[in-house]
Amino acid sequence: MPLVNPSSLRIRRANTDDLPHLKSVWMSMNLPADELEKRLTEFQVVEDDTGKVFGAIGFTATGTHALLHNEGFNDFSVADTARNLFWERVQILAANHTVFRLWTQERSPFWKNFGFRPPDAETLERLPEEWRNEYDGAWLTLQLKDEEAIATALGTDFAGFMDEEKRRTDQVREKAQTIRNMVTVAGFGIGALAFGFAIYLLVHRGAFSH
Repeated sequence: MPLVNPSSLRIRRANTDDLPHLKSVWMSMNLPADELEKRLTEFQVVEDDTGKVFGAIGFTATGTHALLHNEGFNDFSVADTARNLFWERVQILAANHTVFRLWTQERSPFWKNFGFRPPDAETLERLPEEWRNEYDGAWLTLQLKDEEAIATALGTDFAGFMDEEKRRTDQVREKAQTIRNMVTVAGFGIGALAFGFAIYLLVHRGAFSH
């Protein structure tokens, strides 16, 4: 098998076209493929510049916590490079979702290199209940921001702060969607004008030739 050029790898969000590749990866690693299929949009995939998918990892957020889950590869020669790229993407996603703490049960030493550590009893109490019930393995966690320190520094209701941050994020998304809609409408308008002009030229080409 030819070696993969690390510089050709990139990360993107999974889509339905990735399902055959991802199910193959999940089944080869004894992961619950049928269940993970329902959570497809949680996954970030690593691919090369030809579109070949090599693996994926899940990212899901609740409140100020996020979970990395069900990492898998069909070619482990790219794993270390992919994890570096995943980590860059995870930090962006965490910032976008206002995540203060990450959790995972991935056992690769690579994640410990990024700072993940076993939680003490007090920290483990912060683990969201839904994940506590769903996963029964040993946890690793990484604090990105000190939630208590931020709440103290704000001197206001922390929940209110989080609601305001979410509102601002939603506003940015709405503005971006509005711009995309305007560009789409403008594109259709220009296309219609061009089509109409082409028809006009065809109808009147005899007059133009004289």
